Amino acid sequence: MSAQHSEPPVSASLPLRTIGDIRAALRSGHGFPGDRESFEADLQRALEASSETDLNAVAAVIVDYRGRIRLYQDPDFDIAVQEGVDFTARLKRENQSQ
Repeated sequence: MSAQHSEPPVSASLPLRTIGDIRAALRSGHGFPGDRESFEADLQRALEASSETDLNAVAAVIVDYRGRIRLYQDPDFDIAVQEGVDFTARLKRENQSQ
């Protein structure tokens, strides 16, 4: 059985559509370690590279961090990660025994 995250889960209905929504969620401790600072840096880089008519890079940052927040809060995430770790360890053992 895997350890659960200490943060309360993000409601699936939480919009996370705006920069303010993402910042609020990250300030509340949702997301992976370092995401709060990384979001600001990634957002700044996207803004610097964007023109007034093309904000696709900014939208991509918002979509990426929205997904990271939701992924981190998914109760099945820890289970899936542990299954991957176990599978990799089993493959390494099998490969060493050949």
